[in-house]
Amino acid sequence: WYQRRVREAVVSTQSTGISAMAVMKPDLIMKSIIPVVMAGILAIYGLVVAALIIQSLYPAPQYTLFMSFCDFAAGLSVGICGLASGFAIGIVGDAGVRSTAQQPKLFVGMILILIFAEVLGLYGLIVGIILHIRITTKVSS
Repeated sequence: WYQRRVREAVVSTQSTGISAMAVMKPDLIMKSIIPVVMAGILAIYGLVVAALIIQSLYPAPQYTLFMSFCDFAAGLSVGICGLASGFAIGIVGDAGVRSTAQQPKLFVGMILILIFAEVLGLYGLIVGIILHIRITTKVSS
């Protein structure tokens, strides 16, 4: 009984997203993909910080405890901010796509709220880069 209810819930949620938009109003399908693209950008923020951290790795005597904690904090800031931003983009994107299907004038409002949600992840990227710059200036001096 429980598995059947879970399957019904999954099918009902899948039918009310981008695929439902494609069936009901095919001309608005590109507008409904914007939240998915914005969520994908968050992954790129994580890749940027990961590449910076990998470039700053040194052998054990040169890689101090301060450097390791700065790298950890950089990854943690991007990860937690990306998680919060992803939740916000998911909630706003879902509600925005549904409301845009009913009233196309709400598209601009959805985009503005999505931009504000994306900025949360950008703040984490900025903090991660600042932490990495602090490591590189400490090593060079």
